[in-house]
Amino acid sequence: MDSPTNNNAGVFQSSTPEMEKFLCDQLLDPTQPISDRFRALFSLRNLKGSRPRNALILATRDSSNLLAHEAAFALGQMQDAEAVPALIEALNDLSLHPIVRHEAAEAIGAIGLKSNVDVLRKSLVLDPAQEVRETCELALQRIEQLKDDGEKFTVEKSPFLSVDPAAAATSCSSVHQLRDVLLDEEKGMYERYAALFALRNNGGDEAVAAVIDSLGSKSALLRHEVAYVLGQLQNKAASDALSDILKDVNEHPMVRHEAAEALGSIADDRSVSLLEEFAKDSEPIVSQSCEVALCMLEYERSEKPFEFFFTQTPLLQ
Repeated sequence: MDSPTNNNAGVFQSSTPEMEKFLCDQLLDPTQPISDRFRALFSLRNLKGSRPRNALILATRDSSNLLAHEAAFALGQMQDAEAVPALIEALNDLSLHPIVRHEAAEAIGAIGLKSNVDVLRKSLVLDPAQEVRETCELALQRIEQLKDDGEKFTVEKSPFLSVDPAAAATSCSSVHQLRDVLLDEEKGMYERYAALFALRNNGGDEAVAAVIDSLGSKSALLRHEVAYVLGQLQNKAASDALSDILKDVNEHPMVRHEAAEALGSIADDRSVSLLEEFAKDSEPIVSQSCEVALCMLEYERSEKPFEFFFTQTPLLQ
């Protein structure tokens, strides 16, 4: 998933042809710093049209697994049906890192076409990575939910402007009930995700504590989503738990990646120091996440947008 502080699903802006070309070139140039390539990616996902889409599709095959997975995530958030064939190819390509295949499956679910059910069912059975199979389970249930609820479901918006893998639960009325569902290892993944997003939307101290508790879940997929949600909430109460995850070299890279970006969103002094330390981590998914998080924080502190300006011709330095 992407940075918690940059969710603009469905918010499209205008751009000049010169800027579009600059952004596409910047995204696809492996000689550029990873943070600059992410700036281009976050800019392109707010643009409609074939050029931004095709650049993001090409980026799903990048040598940086972090960038490739973020490009797939962006295509899902854009909900561009024209991207589906490329996302299916990525999901089916077992040579790609599981984090990329996972994000391709999630993006297919976010776009929500019933015609993709068979593809997801196939990967649910055959993909060797548990996190990919669990993502396919989520995507299938999201598509089923869209079909059952129709237009009512599609117009519901996350308060964080993201296209979530599951709709926030509405049947549980209390934080205690939601916590029980989230922590129950016997529950299905969609139900647990739904409880997670309901707790996020509540946002109170008790809800945040319940979310933090779920970082001990058995599923790496769920743990990574929990870290993502804690980044959205930007609550300093989560700093210690997220720091422990980033430090744990035995944790799944996708979970450490989300913990790093969440710490960048929380942005207290201790979190920044930890990001600087792990920007040298031996796992590129982690080190690059720290680098991007530190760059985003620098722009935020200078009160400048991380994205490139859309309507100006880029100034090349």
